[in-house]
Amino acid sequence: MPLLESYYSINHAVGISVTTDRGGIVQLDGCQVMVKNKELHLEKKVPAIDGVEELAKRFDTSLPVALNISGKGILYKQLPGVNSIGPDEFSNLVPNAVWADFYVQHFRSGDLSFAAIIRRSEADAWINALSSQGFRVLMLSLGPFPAQHILPQLNVYNEEVVFNGNRISRDASLNWTAFRYEEPELAPAPFPLKLENEPVDQRLIIPYASVFQLVLSTRFDPVRAGVPALETTFNQVLEMKKIRVKAFAVLLVCFVALLCNFLVFSWLEQATEKLAGQVSSSAQNTNERERLITRVNKKEHLLRELGWDGGGRKSIRVDDIASLLPPEIIWQEVAVNPVDERESRDKRALKFADRRIVVKGICPQIIPVNEWIARVRSRKWVKDVQLQSYDYNNELNTGVFTLFITY
Repeated sequence: MPLLESYYSINHAVGISVTTDRGGIVQLDGCQVMVKNKELHLEKKVPAIDGVEELAKRFDTSLPVALNISGKGILYKQLPGVNSIGPDEFSNLVPNAVWADFYVQHFRSGDLSFAAIIRRSEADAWINALSSQGFRVLMLSLGPFPAQHILPQLNVYNEEVVFNGNRISRDASLNWTAFRYEEPELAPAPFPLKLENEPVDQRLIIPYASVFQLVLSTRFDPVRAGVPALETTFNQVLEMKKIRVKAFAVLLVCFVALLCNFLVFSWLEQATEKLAGQVSSSAQNTNERERLITRVNKKEHLLRELGWDGGGRKSIRVDDIASLLPPEIIWQEVAVNPVDERESRDKRALKFADRRIVVKGICPQIIPVNEWIARVRSRKWVKDVQLQSYDYNNELNTGVFTLFITY
């Protein structure tokens, strides 16, 4: 359901950054955002938080959290651009280290890749500390690399970006060429920073970038460390939102269908009562009775001409066959009781194909289409399934098909 995709993402969350300087002093900063009317709003901006316990007092613990860890304890590596970093690449970056003991984050910009590495025990300690306060961490990022997604929002107009100890160098195409972390007092922002038109403390850039990519994770790939437990929880949260949205949509469609049925049947009932009264009052007038019968027959015929087939649960049937789709198939059009062009042309009147669903879509191969046909035929309410056509469209570089389903 493409129309519902905008409701699948997380729309209310907290971003928390943990920065440890070389002396071991920890700085906690956080912000809370909410998506409202398709715009991202900063609800809370809280820099320099005293401790984890204070976080629970400042933010809503029921909201999902995007956690960022920076500074001491993070190993940064720069290497030629790669698509991903696995155990082999890791062994080249950190010889004699055990892959299973670390979380690794990969960020690619142009022809370069940047790796951020942290010991699992250190990251898990912060995740568990937040969990003990009631927070639910869904995403972990390392270093300033999530800021890539929000740099266009900042009032920074040259290649170098400096804020809160992070010094980022970029080329003319705004691809990262180098990164260096210094103490915050040694590399502060050279001027007051703004997100769009809203002033923002430089210490809140990282927590905002982290939560920004969390709430918009369905629109682009977030920069995050590979933490299997968090990825599983994150996917479960998104899946639950999808289930709730789809369930609400189905209930809404059913409610609208029931309301329409009620209105139609109420109107028909009132029309029937009116006709019954007319028949009763003119029972002795045969000609009037015949005229009333003719009027009723015309209305019933009109309903049939308009494609009324008894108010079947069409939306549920469409959703049923959609749930059987293989991933290779993309729907382009679905029509329930469509216009029967041949009969309409022969009778020179608008005619509908009763109890028929027509699906048009694209698929690079016919095998997934045949597989879907077999699945649809397994439904008890389906009488027949016919593949009307399957042609390869050179312009689209894929197959185009039309399917008839009779129920």
